[in-house]
Amino acid sequence: MPAKQKIIPTEKLKKAEVINQYTGETWIYSDTVKDHFFHPRNLLLDEPEANYFDADGMVGSPACGDMMTMWVKIDDDKITDLKWKTFGCGSAIASTSMFSEMVTENGGMNIIDALKVRPQDVMKRLDGLPNRKIHCSVLADKAFRKTMNQYFRNTGQHDRVIAEGSRIVDKQLNITDKDIEEAVLEGAKDLYEVQKKLKVGVGDPQAIPEIEQLIRFYTEKYYG
Repeated sequence: MPAKQKIIPTEKLKKAEVINQYTGETWIYSDTVKDHFFHPRNLLLDEPEANYFDADGMVGSPACGDMMTMWVKIDDDKITDLKWKTFGCGSAIASTSMFSEMVTENGGMNIIDALKVRPQDVMKRLDGLPNRKIHCSVLADKAFRKTMNQYFRNTGQHDRVIAEGSRIVDKQLNITDKDIEEAVLEGAKDLYEVQKKLKVGVGDPQAIPEIEQLIRFYTEKYYG
């Protein structure tokens, strides 16, 4: 038999823009999110001008989900221009548009401050995102860090390169801290929910304290 549909109150239907007909979960996008989705800032659709940008970086893959390419122009250690394009959802587009505006406004942020911009800072400027879409705000952060790493390498500033390597947390299942990060971004908030996704720590209980610490760290990082 088909799953029974959940009856959704009329007032909820009027407010929500996306509704799961079976669970009743609703997503409401702010006017700011919609503005940046329909009118994205700093979006680059054509190929970049040769030798104009100082570095570029790409994260993700269209084969497995969202993908983003980013370009930066640096002048006196400031982000004077940033362009991007993405294969991604509306939340990823709006988040990246806002991120690009934040780091280039008022003459551009210096690199140190730009690297301190967190996904929750972007979400605050967007007036929020649905919980299920918070992970989309991370795509710009990852692309920017990868782009800046290329800039640091291009300019011989190897001491400024940001280490993005992962380490194994559960040796039995070969699960890394990045796997736990992705689970938190997908909505897992505690050990039980992370284990439902990854089974991490089930066969290696000695790893549980570190797993819980990582869950707390990533929850604070992305959700404040």
